[in-house]
Amino acid sequence: MSLQEQIESLFEMPASDLGDDAKAAFAEFKNELNAGRVRAAEKIDGDWRVNTWVKKGILLGFRLGTLVDLSINKNFHFYDKHTYPLKDVTADDGVRIVPGGSSIRDGCYIGRGVTCMPPMYINAGAYVDDGTMVDSHALVGSCAQIGKRVHLSAAAQIGGVLEPVGAVPVIIEDDVLVGGNSGIYEGTIVRERAVIGAGTILTGSTPLFDLVKNQIYKRTDDQPLVVPAGAVVVPGARAISSGWGKENGLSLYAPIIVKYRDEKTDKSIKLEDIFR
Repeated sequence: MSLQEQIESLFEMPASDLGDDAKAAFAEFKNELNAGRVRAAEKIDGDWRVNTWVKKGILLGFRLGTLVDLSINKNFHFYDKHTYPLKDVTADDGVRIVPGGSSIRDGCYIGRGVTCMPPMYINAGAYVDDGTMVDSHALVGSCAQIGKRVHLSAAAQIGGVLEPVGAVPVIIEDDVLVGGNSGIYEGTIVRERAVIGAGTILTGSTPLFDLVKNQIYKRTDDQPLVVPAGAVVVPGARAISSGWGKENGLSLYAPIIVKYRDEKTDKSIKLEDIFR
């Protein structure tokens, strides 16, 4: 059987029936995750598609794992599933992990030239492509797909979406800037060269208002929320138009596209390249 067929079959088995063949298959699977040869979602003919069997493989690893002592020394105590220890990264991988408390879990792909500022965290199943910066206190959730030359600013939170296995994970395409204290969750797709302003929150239930094109973007039953390529998104508000909320002058949070990326925008964020 192919690796995919093995994972699909083993996923359906009860944990009590998983033996050495399951452990061997998972070890091979995790090697493929670490090398970036398999990933939870990939772009095919312009559309992002979920590889459900990859998500099943990641979940299989938790079922196979046993709780072990992963402590660094007597002062830093950690206990987790033995199937997901820290990722083994060396200087030859071309990844900068600046000292100070960052963690990268095994079973994720980290491209060359990625910079990790402390403290940040990258979970199993994530894919972080070449030249990306993961800044201080940033999170890359399980199965999140991060493109090339992305900057995840300080305290940016990128959700993962491991379950349900058929759901699209959060996807950040190439050359995107995600501002500090932003949150992108529930399978949102941010297209290439978009700029997400500091403090912006994007979720599956959040409508996105485009002041330039006079459109509203929403998640549908079969499509996630998609931020258009080159969009510059900032946090905003919309007034409640009726009832008690209107009487009290209340408003609801609303992310807003105020412009599309231009030469002025590129100039304002060009300094980011210095730190890569």
